[in-house]
Amino acid sequence: MLWFFLWIMWLFLLFKIITDIFRDHEMSGWAKAGWLIFVIVLPFLGVLVYVIARGKGMTQRDVKQAKENEAALQNYIRETAGTAPAGGSGGADELAKLAELKAKGALTEEEFQQAKTKLLT
Repeated sequence: MLWFFLWIMWLFLLFKIITDIFRDHEMSGWAKAGWLIFVIVLPFLGVLVYVIARGKGMTQRDVKQAKENEAALQNYIRETAGTAPAGGSGGADELAKLAELKAKGALTEEEFQQAKTKLLT
């Protein structure tokens, strides 16, 4: 059972390293090919050397990727929250415009209430 667990952990580590090799944009194509061949041909030694040589960079790339994903998510949330369905300008904006028209006297109280009811339903 222990050997099975160690084998599964080994596979996770191997896939993590292969992913890291392809994720690193600063490494040239030849370097990526060299590391990949080294990790595949001599897997135990290749993984050990890779972790020793580039382990700190793996963490930095993971953190950078996580920050980029978080920033993209926050940007998406901000964009989505600021838009109205069906390409409209947003309910809050429309209500503000209606209130402004009412304050200027362009709308009566009855017209304002009708437009507000229509907008909110």
